[in-house]
Amino acid sequence: MKFVNSETSILESISDGVFTIDLEWNVTYFNRAAEVITGIPRSEAIGRKCWEVFRSSMCEETCALRETLATGKPVIGRSCYIIDARGQRVPISVSTAVLRDRDGKVYGGAETFRDLSELEALRKELEGKYRVGDLVSCSPLMQRIFEILPAIAESPSTVLILGETGTGKELVARAIHNLSSRRDGPFVAVNCGALPDTLLESELFGYKAGAFTGALKDKPGKFAVARGGTLFLDEIGEVTPALQVRLLRVLQERTYEPLGATKSEVADVRIIAATNRDLKALVKKGTFREDLYYRINVMSIELPPLRERKEDIPLLVDQFIRRFNVLHKKSIEGISPEALSLLMAHDWPGNVRELENVIERAFILCSGKTIEVSHIVSDFSPGLKHHSGNIKGIRETVEARLIEQTLRNTGYNCTETARRLGIHKATLYRKMKKLGIFRPGKAE
Repeated sequence: MKFVNSETSILESISDGVFTIDLEWNVTYFNRAAEVITGIPRSEAIGRKCWEVFRSSMCEETCALRETLATGKPVIGRSCYIIDARGQRVPISVSTAVLRDRDGKVYGGAETFRDLSELEALRKELEGKYRVGDLVSCSPLMQRIFEILPAIAESPSTVLILGETGTGKELVARAIHNLSSRRDGPFVAVNCGALPDTLLESELFGYKAGAFTGALKDKPGKFAVARGGTLFLDEIGEVTPALQVRLLRVLQERTYEPLGATKSEVADVRIIAATNRDLKALVKKGTFREDLYYRINVMSIELPPLRERKEDIPLLVDQFIRRFNVLHKKSIEGISPEALSLLMAHDWPGNVRELENVIERAFILCSGKTIEVSHIVSDFSPGLKHHSGNIKGIRETVEARLIEQTLRNTGYNCTETARRLGIHKATLYRKMKKLGIFRPGKAE
């Protein structure tokens, strides 16, 4: 392929790589930026098959140029990676087009590609800021927790994690374990509310053969299984006073006795406990030992419910979509603005776990590339079912709920409500009038 001088100078000056091929897939043009990004000199690229030059993740089966030459339609901004001359993986975005002569006959294809290495590095930096382990959040409330997690992890002290059901207490416990010096040891989780007292005792401490009828051989408990690592005691508030005494002894003396044992064993574990109950209130009632409370509450973390960090919903939805794409072998690209607005307007009594369940059900129902309102509306908003075919009605219902909730959160201060919603105060008044929303009093 030949370019006139003005076209060549333009292509040589841009920062995007550009190359062209003939119908035999031989490279016919290779600009300066293509040399820089790939590390391959123009003289070595021209005349070679394009896949020999690029070694891209899209070569052969998902080749964008092949798709364009087959359909005549351009591909815009498709992400992939190439292997450069040094063997390094380089993330790029690709756009393609067919090349035609003056008579309209196709004689080749052109591809431009942009180096996304800096954007990828920035994305990882931001992801590191908003992610700790499997926890993801941009909420100021959670960011404060993220900041102290490394210091808590370095300490050997017992940790108490507080929060409503579904807020991610076990994820925080795992993050602490993975950041700690015990990261190479096991992480063992026990739900203290799922077993009766006698079974929970043998589950935690194990037993020796002959300790009771049916105990034919030794069975190690979770304290033994977690040796060298972390033992996570979930729902610690459900433990009975009798078992609380044994747990207190383990925390004080760092030893325990399996059922039927004649000697103690060392409890080489770091304890992390969690509960959704108010332990202080249980202490006052006399159902939870005060000395055990202070033993497990050396360091405490209180997780906010999802309704107090709704700015995390888009991040969480994106995380769940990526995870369920792998589990369900789908390629859903995202969620529609209307569906996301519906999620933002919900109060989420089941917190992050409820959101995860809603997205997983949406995956089962969604046969396209985007999760729509129809895929989620029946999960938690029965009042919206009659709107299932009316996007305008759904949008107005969601808008009304969001405005009402924000008004309540701001004490019906319209100036602050408009600021939080990102709209002008006059627009807020107009929407309130249209949607029939009234303030119980003047709070401006």
